[in-house]
Amino acid sequence: MERVVRGRPLVPGSAAGAVLSSEQPLSFWGGYDQRSGEIIDRRHPLSGRNAAGTVLVLPASRGSSTTSAVLLEAVRAGTAPAAIITLGPDRFLALASIVALEMFQAPVPMIAVEAGDFEVVRAAAYAAVEPDGTIRCSGSSSSGQSSAASRPDA
Repeated sequence: MERVVRGRPLVPGSAAGAVLSSEQPLSFWGGYDQRSGEIIDRRHPLSGRNAAGTVLVLPASRGSSTTSAVLLEAVRAGTAPAAIITLGPDRFLALASIVALEMFQAPVPMIAVEAGDFEVVRAAAYAAVEPDGTIRCSGSSSSGQSSAASRPDA
């Protein structure tokens, strides 16, 4: 069954992919390998997972403006998430996507959602985002394939 939620597009765009989600913020500086898309923060529940081409669902980034630099390098390398959905606006992730639009004509669509909608997207296995902030969610990550909350080492 498809569920549709609407968020606030911080950086409009269209993208779709498997949902990779966590209830914990992620520091891209030292936590995301821009060469491969792997999450390398060994203390993060998504450690070892690859976010390249996924719809990455996080409450927020953690850290400082270096998050923008790492995400921008991932866009350049082709290892960035297809889209990022956050719980409320995230300035550092949005900044990287805006700069990627200007430099490479390749923004990462970013949508900020409210708490209830965040949980709907986190529970999905697949999501498609639209420029107006519409997010179409399908499948369920109850098997633990997408959501780190179900991982035994999380």
